[in-house]
Amino acid sequence: PEPGTTPAPEATTPEPQTAPEPEATTPEPQTAPEPEATAPEPEPAPVPEPEPEAKAEPEAKPEPEPEAKTEPEAKTDPEPEPEPEPEAKTDPAPAPAGASTSAPASPSADGGEAPQGPPAPDDETSTGGTGGDTDAEGEAEASTTPQPEATGAEGDTDAEGEAEAPKPATPATRLRHRAPALTAAYKAAGTALKKHDLTGTRARVHLVLDRSASMRPYYKDGSAQALAEQTLALAAHLDPEATVHVTFFSTEVDGTGELTLTDHEDKIDELHAALGRMGRTSYHAAVEAVLAHHTEKDAPGTPVLVVFQTDGAPDAKTPATQALTKAAEDHPNVHFSFVAFGDPENKAFDYLRKLKTGNASHFLAGETPKELTDKELYEGVLATWRP
Repeated sequence: PEPGTTPAPEATTPEPQTAPEPEATTPEPQTAPEPEATAPEPEPAPVPEPEPEAKAEPEAKPEPEPEAKTEPEAKTDPEPEPEPEPEAKTDPAPAPAGASTSAPASPSADGGEAPQGPPAPDDETSTGGTGGDTDAEGEAEASTTPQPEATGAEGDTDAEGEAEAPKPATPATRLRHRAPALTAAYKAAGTALKKHDLTGTRARVHLVLDRSASMRPYYKDGSAQALAEQTLALAAHLDPEATVHVTFFSTEVDGTGELTLTDHEDKIDELHAALGRMGRTSYHAAVEAVLAHHTEKDAPGTPVLVVFQTDGAPDAKTPATQALTKAAEDHPNVHFSFVAFGDPENKAFDYLRKLKTGNASHFLAGETPKELTDKELYEGVLATWRP
């Protein structure tokens, strides 16, 4: 009362209020006096002028200790002018004040209330600390776990992509070990397959050799044997068994045989010598024999590449065309790639030029087919084959 003379008459009115307040402070569990302090605060709120009076009232009430606490209240009042904001701020203000007063009072008055005060902040701090740690750890783990998985997934996809990359049916090392003489042709075949986007393709390979009388010089100079070895090198890329089924035909089917990586040298000459007399040129007999062997040995739908060698037109064109047309209808997965030995200007090859069955193509190898490079042969054989 001494510092101010004007608030003396107004302070007298709240003096009886301060008297019951110490009595209310004795029972610590009751927080009734705290809402009473809030009750007078809204009264000066509507009137902007009596705000200093509201300041005097809280200063008069907590004369012993909370004089400094009224200062934040005064600070909050002028800063936020709207009423709801200071009210919200004043509500938490008495809460810590009561907690602070109850904390020192508890050890002096009751020993049971003292442990209640510390566990509350301990729990909050502990939970806050653990929660922050767990959140930080969870975020750290969450951030770290997807990174290795993503990188691992990319590594797996790269590894799988390399593993799934198309490869030849017979590795180059195995071929060099079993048939070193076919190494150059094997490499050229791989290049041709890659050029036509056929790397990794799987198919059966057949070789048909013409044994008509006009073919005699091509057996003598080794052209037939050379074609057979080139076909076997190609089969090493396409067929896991690396085997070529050979069909000799003239007027009829003269005989059959097989070429393998370990049994191919001079094999054509041996088979040809054992077949006897050479005859005419019947395409249809060879076509039917190939399809019969394919139906018996291969699973339905297995792609088949037939390297069909000849040196002239079929003697019976109509049966030949009918056989190829039926093959296109019944076995669309079988492709006949004709390789013509002889003069490219020969009118006998007009039959092949005009053949439009959809399952056949032709390549004019020339009069000296043995002099063809492996690359030239494979380009001609694979020009239109797309299994």
